[in-house]
Amino acid sequence: MEFFRIKRDIPFMKYALILNVISFVTFALAVFFLVTRGLHLSVEFTGGTVMEVAYKQTADIGKVRETVSGAGFTDVTVQNFGGSRDVMIRLPVQKGVTSAQQSEQVMAALKAADPEVTLRRTEFVGPQVGEELVHGGLMALGMVVLGIVIYLAFRFEWKFGVAAVIANLHDVVIILGFFAFFQWEFSLSVLAGVLAVLGYSVNESVVIFDRIREAFRKFRKLSTPEVIDHAITSTMSRTIITHASTEAMVLSMFFFGGPSLHYFALALTIGILFGIYSSVFVAAAIAMWLGVKREDLVKTSARKDMDPNDPNAGATV
Repeated sequence: MEFFRIKRDIPFMKYALILNVISFVTFALAVFFLVTRGLHLSVEFTGGTVMEVAYKQTADIGKVRETVSGAGFTDVTVQNFGGSRDVMIRLPVQKGVTSAQQSEQVMAALKAADPEVTLRRTEFVGPQVGEELVHGGLMALGMVVLGIVIYLAFRFEWKFGVAAVIANLHDVVIILGFFAFFQWEFSLSVLAGVLAVLGYSVNESVVIFDRIREAFRKFRKLSTPEVIDHAITSTMSRTIITHASTEAMVLSMFFFGGPSLHYFALALTIGILFGIYSSVFVAAAIAMWLGVKREDLVKTSARKDMDPNDPNAGATV
């Protein structure tokens, strides 16, 4: 489905060098903020106190969060657990305060707001668990990157695999750079959003790469930059429809999903915007810089039954 059709190819690759310089500067700034500021890790990574409380009626998550925050606790995660009456509260580690003291203070504040609330369980999540989560997250990221390279190398060509991985890592590092610069809380849900962006971004790259391969087969007289420009231009309508509809759903989570989905939706929004940019101006441009050409994607084979004196004989697609 196309809402519009662009009749003339847009010369994207004409500005590839400038746009790649912008990408490099943005990437370098993200790395700088990650090194100097670091990520504001949530309790899942740093350790802390986990509490489960139960209410007689459906719990008001917003009110519970305000009550706990009013008791002097910051960076608190409050969400439903199991049913609508069960609430899980995660508290970060505080210097000089034990896990038992934290849970007592929270329960005192909750009972002042609703005397019928009961404590189901409380436990301390040590830093060792946080280290395991970090290790698991990095392993998941590494496996995704490796899978992307292998898939694109078999599906298209190794140059496309390298270009796609660089573009996808570009998106991931920029998302992390935003979270480091603004010191937004980096939780497991945000990590899930980052991994989702990897798959989402590579999908856009695959669509463009597939159009590049088709254009190489169809337009034999076009140069590589012209083929890439045609491939990107021909996918513009699809790109706008797909990303606009996806972003509409993500924005609904951002504005109406509550604090538990706020940073998850924010990570997806940054990833979608930069995913479009990286697929067009980073992945395609890097493939061009690596020297991708028609012979890499369009295999030729000699026909035995061809007349050797025929000047057009030789290779067919």
